[in-house]
Amino acid sequence: MTFNSLQFALYFALVFPLYWALRTRTLQNLLLVAVSYSFYAFWDWRFLFLLAGTTIVDFFSVQRIHTAGDDERRRRAWMIFSVAVNLVVLGFFKYFEFFIDSAISALDKINVTVADPLLRFTLPVGISFYVFHEISYAIDVYRRRCEPEYNIVTYAIYIAFFPQLVAGPITRAAHMLPQFRKTRTLPDKERFYSAMVLILTGLFKKVVLADGVVGYVNDVFGRTDGRGAIPLMIAAVGFSIQIYGDFAGYTDMARGVARLLGIELARNFEQPYLARNITEFWRTWHISLSSWLSDYLYVPLGGNRGSRTKTYRNLMITMLLGGLWHGASWHFVVWGGLNGAALSVHRMLSGSTDRDETLRFTPATILKILGNFTLVTVLWVFFRAESLQAALDFFKGFKSGLLGSRPGAWWPNLTLIVAFLCIMFAMDIIDRRRREWRPLTAWPAWLQGAYAGAAVVAILVFSGGAPTPFIYFQF
Repeated sequence: MTFNSLQFALYFALVFPLYWALRTRTLQNLLLVAVSYSFYAFWDWRFLFLLAGTTIVDFFSVQRIHTAGDDERRRRAWMIFSVAVNLVVLGFFKYFEFFIDSAISALDKINVTVADPLLRFTLPVGISFYVFHEISYAIDVYRRRCEPEYNIVTYAIYIAFFPQLVAGPITRAAHMLPQFRKTRTLPDKERFYSAMVLILTGLFKKVVLADGVVGYVNDVFGRTDGRGAIPLMIAAVGFSIQIYGDFAGYTDMARGVARLLGIELARNFEQPYLARNITEFWRTWHISLSSWLSDYLYVPLGGNRGSRTKTYRNLMITMLLGGLWHGASWHFVVWGGLNGAALSVHRMLSGSTDRDETLRFTPATILKILGNFTLVTVLWVFFRAESLQAALDFFKGFKSGLLGSRPGAWWPNLTLIVAFLCIMFAMDIIDRRRREWRPLTAWPAWLQGAYAGAAVVAILVFSGGAPTPFIYFQF
């Protein structure tokens, strides 16, 4: 079973009253564990054993890191053990078939026939997210950046906290564990209001922006031959809207739900489509993954401390593995590699990666934003396609001319996607200018009411179709 956005909201609505009826931190934490594990069980209860097993291994391994004291050899050995267990679990379930199928394909090209393996595995939902939580926790304790947790319930919440369990953000133990250790109080009026606005905004992004374009996007990507350049470009822009509305919408809802429970999750998006270059984009898109890859992969590889050549190499390795993290398929690897190449080229040409926080919409800035959005949209094609060959076929479809074999059939979708594009950019511009984590609170009451009313109506109008699972649930 998969959760769509409305099911997610309704599930929380049942939990919220009971949670705050419990007056002690211990009881609240026990409820959070029970709720988080039951939430995961809705998908497949059998994989609860995998989630619990890796949690227990990591919990005791990290304690051994701490109790080893100044014995660096033992500390390092326990850290490596914890990380290795998690990587083996992730590699087995997520990449076993990828490497087997790639090997069979390579052998087939040299006329060596190998029987297709009978053993196939279901990918546990959210495994990439909770495994990265466990790895970062072990490394951070080893680096003495945070203290180990000695309460198994508290640690289990950190790993399985249901708002972030299946699609992030990838939070750090130093930020989350102290929040689960302390007594939480019922949110005040301002906190409750800001949380509800986040949930409403997230629902709007998911149900209206993302699900509103998914039908046309799936139709075009499902069959690209004879489409023509304009319909293909409309679908590519549509997917840019879809993935942002889908993932940012989930993050907004997760943050809102967590805030109502007295927990603050880190922001995962900072208006990424207003980025003026690819480096700024990756600092504002899926921030928790970007920072994770930077702290635990790019920097240990050497970061930008060596020569330019080594810096470019480190960028490429990081982004290639980042692409592979998203999925066990060559089109994800190519997508990651192309992003790595784009980051390297930008660094080579600009010589600087500093982000200018001030955003003035001059003609030059607008051109930079549109240019970078175009680049990101083109790269998204490799992400969205079902395979590398499908991505290449998408671009080959441009040979069908501008209008393709069905001229005019795309016009209603163009109108819809242009409207959604304007809404998406308008929301990001407003979000950028407020520079606060509490959306809309500075607006006049009548304008806030108008926004809420319009959002609710739009959600009701667009929620009549078949439920569409969140894109990042598959990772």
